[in-house]
Amino acid sequence: MKGYMYILLCDDGSYYTGSTNNLELRLQQHFAGEGANHTKKHPPVELLYYEEFDRIDEAFNREKQVQGWSRKKKEALINREYGKLPELSRNYSQYGRPEMSVVVSTSSTTVPSVPEPVEGTEMKPSSTTVPSVPEPVEGTDTENDK
Repeated sequence: MKGYMYILLCDDGSYYTGSTNNLELRLQQHFAGEGANHTKKHPPVELLYYEEFDRIDEAFNREKQVQGWSRKKKEALINREYGKLPELSRNYSQYGRPEMSVVVSTSSTTVPSVPEPVEGTEMKPSSTTVPSVPEPVEGTDTENDK
């Protein structure tokens, strides 16, 4: 069953990223106020971008990947500026894991602070409108973000 990952522009300027197996029906639901909680509170005004996949699980995985991206990176995807996508993300294989910090409690026990894991690995959908891109690492800045 085909699947779609899509990005909507909402009335407050936010983006909503979703996935579905019937894009036309899902858009009707969103625009009628019957979609997700976010689009009920912030009605969509425009479909900005979508990708088509051979299977719905591939679309869902892509949705989760794009949801973790910064606004700048989503805008590069929407504007089809695919060359900017790598520079708008950093990953552990390129830059290494952040240093572990130690927190000392009042009971003199040390507890390491563990960073959040990066979900998933590079996804390779069998049929999509854009090339596969690496997962972003949240909380890191690129030179363009500074």
